Amino acid sequence: MGMPTGTQLKIAAIPARMGMATITHPQITTTRTTTATHTAAASAFFSIVGMTTTNTEAALPAPALLRLLQLVSPALPIGGYNFSQGLEYAIEAGWVRDEASALGWIAGLMSASVSTLDTPVLHRLYDAWSADDAGAVDRWSRFLIASRETSELRAEDRHLGRSLAKVLAEAGLAPAREWQTRPDATFATLFALGCARWRVDAHACTWGYLWTWAENQVLAALKAVPLGQSAGQRMLDALIAQIPQVAQRATTLNDAQIGSAAPMHLIASAAHETQYTRLFRS
Repeated sequence: MGMPTGTQLKIAAIPARMGMATITHPQITTTRTTTATHTAAASAFFSIVGMTTTNTEAALPAPALLRLLQLVSPALPIGGYNFSQGLEYAIEAGWVRDEASALGWIAGLMSASVSTLDTPVLHRLYDAWSADDAGAVDRWSRFLIASRETSELRAEDRHLGRSLAKVLAEAGLAPAREWQTRPDATFATLFALGCARWRVDAHACTWGYLWTWAENQVLAALKAVPLGQSAGQRMLDALIAQIPQVAQRATTLNDAQIGSAAPMHLIASAAHETQYTRLFRS
């Protein structure tokens, strides 16, 4: 809808907080009296859209940040919503029955398995991709798929890895092409590739990986318990507080310490294979 001729368009100093970077823009005043001044106002608007950050060392460059957001987006066409990683059976068995028990299950799994298996391997895969060390990429991807101790967990990781490989290949990352059919493809392998090639910082890569895992688990709980959206946000708040410590712990483990210690998770995953009614594929 247009403004009447002579209307003053004023955009005062605009502060915004993005991570640790502050964005500002000086005052802009234009008057719409002619087509020329209308064009000037539009140009001023687009100059704001193109603003750059006054940075800190911790801030990601905009392209890398946007690529990380793409990798963790629920809209990423890899089918992550199809999998609960055994949570659906835990609900069927009565181990998870409300918000508190769902959070306990997810937070416990993050601490006892994801933080000691997925994230340290993710770190090694990121380093391998960054160094173009194909041998190390192969070794750690095979290690991770072999560490999935049930057929459903292996099938899930292969599916997510191959699907993400297709997305990355179509985005122009040539190394992803062969992983679309490889039996040792894992989600972490291709997630690390995307982060390394798009220059996402290693720590941000780990945080993004943990976020997308936690969000998917919470969404599975909302559907299957079921729980409300507010409960989901409370659970995510608690998991967000845990993510930095989990990410830091992953950097302290040597190769011999990598592994999972979540037997109930494996029991739930194995039992889910023959569960009578199921919403999820794992």
